[in-house]
Amino acid sequence: MLPPFDYFTYRRIRNQKQKERTLRFSSLPFEYTLHITKKDRNIIDQPIEELVHDVQDSAVSPLDVLRTYGKVAKRAQERTNCITELLLPEAETWLGSEINLKGPLAGIPVSLKDSIHVKGFDATVGYASKANQPLLDDGPMVKLLKDAGAVPYAKTALPITLLSFESANGLWGTCRNPHVPSYSPGGSTGGEAALLAQGGRIGIGSDVAGSVRVPAAWSGIYSLRCSTGRWPKAGVSTSMPGQEGIPSVFSPMARTLDDLTYFTRAIIGMQPWKYDHSVHPIAWRSELETVPQDKALRIGLMSSDGVVPPTPAIERALQTTVTALLEAGHTVEEITPPPTANPFTGLNLASQLLNADGCHHFNAPLKSFEPSDPGAIQLSRIAHLSRPLRYLYYLYVRYIRRDTVTADLLRNFGPKSSAQLWTLTAAREAFRAAWHNWWDSDSQQFDFILCPVNATPALPHTAMRDAVSSCGYTFLWNLLDYSAGVIPVGHVNPIRDALSSPYKTALKRLGADNGIARGAWKHYDSAKMAGLPTAVQIVGRRWQEEQVLGYMAVVEKALESYVDPQTGTNCRYPLLEID
Repeated sequence: MLPPFDYFTYRRIRNQKQKERTLRFSSLPFEYTLHITKKDRNIIDQPIEELVHDVQDSAVSPLDVLRTYGKVAKRAQERTNCITELLLPEAETWLGSEINLKGPLAGIPVSLKDSIHVKGFDATVGYASKANQPLLDDGPMVKLLKDAGAVPYAKTALPITLLSFESANGLWGTCRNPHVPSYSPGGSTGGEAALLAQGGRIGIGSDVAGSVRVPAAWSGIYSLRCSTGRWPKAGVSTSMPGQEGIPSVFSPMARTLDDLTYFTRAIIGMQPWKYDHSVHPIAWRSELETVPQDKALRIGLMSSDGVVPPTPAIERALQTTVTALLEAGHTVEEITPPPTANPFTGLNLASQLLNADGCHHFNAPLKSFEPSDPGAIQLSRIAHLSRPLRYLYYLYVRYIRRDTVTADLLRNFGPKSSAQLWTLTAAREAFRAAWHNWWDSDSQQFDFILCPVNATPALPHTAMRDAVSSCGYTFLWNLLDYSAGVIPVGHVNPIRDALSSPYKTALKRLGADNGIARGAWKHYDSAKMAGLPTAVQIVGRRWQEEQVLGYMAVVEKALESYVDPQTGTNCRYPLLEID
């Protein structure tokens, strides 16, 4: 249908899909409407490794486990609008016919980002044009999960375009942060994070610039960004088909670190390269997972990405972690990244690679006036400027507004020819080589790098129109293809984390008075953000998922032993109460 008349098609599809979702929830068997019982709480709190054994020993029924998590999903949806497609009725059928209850994930319910292919359901990625096209078969990832004994039970919210730390789209609506509803749960795997924070168990999301790590940090859970080729990615829909400059990776998320580790180990143990040709045949290396208790680690600290300094709440979380590690006997040293491959150079390079099509692909499926993401709209406006106009805008930002950081990002942002893309790809490989040689040098033999996940805690809805480019703390590691995990640390305190001066003054004092930093800091308000989670990021090298999980355990242990001298208590952020 020709625009603008397809706007009415969008509205019809939106209303239809939301009505179908409401009907699926309201028509659930009565078991899903009951209160959370003591038995349910035991299932929710039990480590999944133990729960698997209980299912296989017939000490607990896999149907009871599924119904427990169905109750959790129903309550989570009411609070946060985190679910797109509810799979529960079908999941009960799969338990009796398709799920291998002898596998390493026997009976464990797993939620999935909306983009993952499940037979009988759409994979809309939030676009109305992709609705009403149910998949005829499970994708390789879902086939692997069922063979492992896992039970897919819900698909979760994401942002249209998949390029946002928000999780909203016109088809399904806005997903809310489970701690403070007026804030985002993160993106693009925000629905997963919101569900897991409210009692969900295990989830799978995708990450191209921080999309499993920022939601984990903003919602108070754990995640692991795997290197390319370590986790299956076939059988999914995407907003940017063919984009390989910064490959998207699918990766695990969980409510606890023990569950994250067990789940990752179980999936790799299923030999995913037999399901997906893009997976490298790298078996799980258990010997790399455990860090000797008496080993003093040498930890590199990247306290700032040089573009957007951490806000007070994030700075406190980072310093708390550093102090805890020092008290545990480890060494922490500030790093100096390679001068030719610093984080800002990486942000500029990664931004051009990711959007080398001039933002064409993620806009193409949109129907007329279908809502898009505020940040993606900003990127598209710049990309669609003619080269002369973009250059004039660059000159204005650089010499009139005197913002060299934003100007440098603007100058070459736009559609690239094949020759230009090849040049950028060569620059990416040179950038990776510089970091490889830097980390290999005698003076930089760090076990891992500790850094923020994002400069801010969760941001309010629609803030991406200002903060879309504030992604350097995660995007850098995508460019390098390093493994990276997220651990929650504490929560925003309205008094301790308050700004001592207006944000523009604070940024000038920090030497970071640029448009990217201002776009993120303008939304920082410790009083409104009170109670939001804070987190840190643990970064290893490529294909070091085992080591990163082991180092996350070291950081977790140090934080659990640390006592805040100001309060006399432990700083760890408690899991949300499940009622």
